[in-house]
Amino acid sequence: MLDYLFPPKPYFNKLNARLASLFSLIFLAILIVGSSAESRSFSPGNDMSAIEAKEPKVSPEKRNKSIKDFFLFGDYIHKNNIKTVLFNRKGFEMTPPLIRMESGEKLVLRFDDLDADYKNYYYTIIHCDAHWQPSPIEQYEYIEGFYEEQIREYSYSINTRVPFTHYRLEIPSPDLRPTKSGNYILKVFLNGDRENVVLTRRFMIFEQQIQIEGQVRQAELVRYRDTKQQLNFAINSPNYRIDNPFQDLRVVITQNGRWDNAIKDLPPRSVRGNQLIYDYDEETLFEAGNEFREFDIRSLRHLSARLADITTSPRHNDVFLLPDQIRKYRRYTSREDINGRFQVKTFDANDNMLEADYAHVHFRLPMETPLASGGIYVLGELTDWRFSEENKMSYNYPEKEYELELLLKQGYYNYHYAFLDEGETAATVDLIEGSHFETENDYSIFVYHRRPGSLYDRLIGIKHLNSSLPR
Repeated sequence: MLDYLFPPKPYFNKLNARLASLFSLIFLAILIVGSSAESRSFSPGNDMSAIEAKEPKVSPEKRNKSIKDFFLFGDYIHKNNIKTVLFNRKGFEMTPPLIRMESGEKLVLRFDDLDADYKNYYYTIIHCDAHWQPSPIEQYEYIEGFYEEQIREYSYSINTRVPFTHYRLEIPSPDLRPTKSGNYILKVFLNGDRENVVLTRRFMIFEQQIQIEGQVRQAELVRYRDTKQQLNFAINSPNYRIDNPFQDLRVVITQNGRWDNAIKDLPPRSVRGNQLIYDYDEETLFEAGNEFREFDIRSLRHLSARLADITTSPRHNDVFLLPDQIRKYRRYTSREDINGRFQVKTFDANDNMLEADYAHVHFRLPMETPLASGGIYVLGELTDWRFSEENKMSYNYPEKEYELELLLKQGYYNYHYAFLDEGETAATVDLIEGSHFETENDYSIFVYHRRPGSLYDRLIGIKHLNSSLPR
């Protein structure tokens, strides 16, 4: 009995030896696992992995995908020295970058580099689906010629306080021609390195295979009648076969070139032979908004309407706008605008592209207290219709106002103040600007078709509508 309770000493020696061996194996395993994890986390050339290791809730796949989508497949500028990106159909300023397939039309891209030197900029194009994600097809399937090309046309600014180099390219070019319709991303990069992205821009090539008829009118539902606009339209395809419109078609509607509030993937409400009817009550409603605010800096020598002051120094210009007022509870007033776009132009010289100077434009929006959540942004083509820290206003507590400073080239500009709440992707202008059904807006309807067995979306029809409603 005593031997059972108190085993002899040799027994303890064997037990201690086994325990020591076991602990040694466990310690060795911990060292191996830790070393492996450390080598993975801090491998040379992979600085972001350390950050990823601290964020276990976001998988590397999701993280890489979100970064890739954010930086490539939209209208973005990735270098602080790049300003005033213009992209339109050749010969037609302020038009969207949209051309018809095999029409001989061209697009023109222009941008300024404020480093004022020469750089080796290259570009390529990427075919995308209706949602602006890369199509699963190879470049040789949609590009004829070279897959990338150098931007060779450039000029230096003339007699400007802010020096810059102006770059220009036309697409399609003799050496790079898209061969399929659909959505495209034009990607500009530096020194032939496709990962060193400078800017990206959307453009579209369409085939008019169908007819689209539609109208914009006051909302039919009583609760939206004063503040929203409704689109009703029909797609006719007498000579183009669409086997399953509910599955094969993608319809996208945009307002004034904005993509944050675009209506996507709208199925037809009914089908009548070769006609697809889209006569929804709520699904095709847009916030009507208000006519755009404006300012004119085509001359930096004289004060125009909406300008409070202009100051100059040897190195830069400053333009101070008059304080803007909240318009939400004001009556609608009709006035001409260019629906959020801008035009580069100078009255102080002859060449609009090379002699137009830059100015720091100061925006002011008085408000007694800051908003509890979300942010206020200056929105329009001047900010690429985006919501970033660059165009987000900051609150000045002593002055009781929101403020923002933007570096802009001489010209005529339209803009809105938009509110974007936390966690949202679509902004509203109603909070600051108000929303009136009478407002004049431009709408575009894009119809994409993916044939059964095909891997890409064709852009088979577009329609532009305007909300100039009978008063």
